Amino acid sequence: MYSFRNDYSEGAHPRILELLNKYNLEANIGYGEDIHSDRARKYIKKLIGKDNVDIHFIPGGTQTNMLVISSFLRPHQCVIAADTGHINVHETGAIEATGHKVVAMHCKDGKLTPEIIQRALDRHTDEHMVQPKMVYISNSTELGTVYSKHELSAINDKCKENGLLLFLDGARLGSALTCKTNDLDIKDIANLVDVFYIGGTKNGALLGEALVIIREDLKEDFRYLTKQRGAMAAKGFILGIQFEALFLDDLYFELARHANEMAERLASIIDEAGYKFYAEPCTNQVFAIFPDVLLEKMGKEFIYEFTDKVDENNTAVRFVTSWATKIEAVEALREFLNKNR
Repeated sequence: MYSFRNDYSEGAHPRILELLNKYNLEANIGYGEDIHSDRARKYIKKLIGKDNVDIHFIPGGTQTNMLVISSFLRPHQCVIAADTGHINVHETGAIEATGHKVVAMHCKDGKLTPEIIQRALDRHTDEHMVQPKMVYISNSTELGTVYSKHELSAINDKCKENGLLLFLDGARLGSALTCKTNDLDIKDIANLVDVFYIGGTKNGALLGEALVIIREDLKEDFRYLTKQRGAMAAKGFILGIQFEALFLDDLYFELARHANEMAERLASIIDEAGYKFYAEPCTNQVFAIFPDVLLEKMGKEFIYEFTDKVDENNTAVRFVTSWATKIEAVEALREFLNKNR
């Protein structure tokens, strides 16, 4: 069986494990105040071109999303997101459990626009409704699409005009920034949002996300909030060492580029076989539409996830490639499709 289920099935890249092993018996200060976390912060600050940011290493993406949204919103405030957004679909109501409503807006390609944000604002007009105060976007999105610099700039302008915080979920930021259709760099991200995170879990790390708080008034007491929400790891140096390895050189982007290259090859194979896509492929998530009769056979050789029933006879499924995906796995799909034409 070849697995395309997700990009966090494998453990960690050998260079990360090598650094973890190197410092395994070193006695470290806990809770992210160790030298390795400090080095990782230094590397990330240099990369984004900003020294006056706060960087916190959080174990997982759902924790990060819940922590950010619950920390920066007042009790009566809500967050605007795409209806496909991770906080709306795949977090078991974690945001709502903190008392904050997710206002989910329909987006055809998983991306919010200023117009869609305005529609959400127009629906919430007074104190009888929750007050929109934050916009949540993912890059890449849950459909594998990416925001252009023009699109992100327009959303930033809309947020500033309406006093909204802009939060970017970067669980797959590496894939977004290294795909062929991208025109953003990480410095642009840092200049156009109030807070974002750099995903490690889905890009070669054992676990961990690097949360970057840019806006000054959001920084106060954040370590208190992190501890209170159970998101402060005692062995924070385990996270710090991993991000130290990822950003010591180009490893973070090297791993993301490999995942994208494998996905591009996969998408080309599917396209050449005559099948259509549920969303335009550009990053390491490929959403393809196949006949149900073919999927019955495919499921015996490949692992993937079902996305949506397109019609009576066809279903959209998701293939995800990772830093560890081998060409042999991708070529096995070519062989399968050729045999089942």
